[in-house]
Amino acid sequence: MNADLERLIALQKLDTTADAARKRLAAEPEHEHALEARLEAARQHVAAAKERVAVNKNTRAALDKDVAVQQGRLSKFREQGMAVKTNQEFHAIQHEIAFAQTEIKKIEDAMLERMMEADDLAAALKSAESQLAAETKAVEAERKTGSAAHVEMQATLERIAVERAALVAGLNKDVLATFEAVSRKRNGVAMSEARGGICTICHVRLRPQVFNTVLRNDSILQCDHCNRILYYVPIPASAATAPSDPPAHPAS
Repeated sequence: MNADLERLIALQKLDTTADAARKRLAAEPEHEHALEARLEAARQHVAAAKERVAVNKNTRAALDKDVAVQQGRLSKFREQGMAVKTNQEFHAIQHEIAFAQTEIKKIEDAMLERMMEADDLAAALKSAESQLAAETKAVEAERKTGSAAHVEMQATLERIAVERAALVAGLNKDVLATFEAVSRKRNGVAMSEARGGICTICHVRLRPQVFNTVLRNDSILQCDHCNRILYYVPIPASAATAPSDPPAHPAS
């Protein structure tokens, strides 16, 4: 294989790996934002559950006060009933007593509902707190993994920079200029394998003469359509000579 072509293939692999590493590093702030959003959502869920518990507690406290007020009125009316002198006064007091008793019953029913609700709200709060704890643990694990990946990506970029410099130093300058010009124009992909007479990236059929020359891997040739530098990967001898599967026999 042409020495420059071999170096270009290796250079493309390095550039592709470096590009993937840089993209992962660039995506870290957005990923961190997503992790924090997950935690914040879980925190808000807990906060909302606590707020519902507090509202329930305050409502029950208010109902307790209302019951005390109505019981005070009931006691007052009963005392007044002991001192009435006319049937009209008696009926008026009885009406007030009945009204107070009805109000107390309504408040006690409401209190019972709030007490039953309190159990459900307490369970919901406990669940929300458990979810927050689990989410916090998961996010911490992801951050730890991300931190390790960050170090790995940085090390990869440093290693690639050294290897790339060594490759570039041995390349023909015109060949390198062609590679870099195509790379800039084609989103970092300047090389394309030719297979079956086709450029495997743009999928355009190559001229027979071009493909036959590419098969030799002894020169720098570009695809007429996408301008990428072409190379050929020979089929391994074992794969080329492997026998085909025997025909299946019909079931008897």
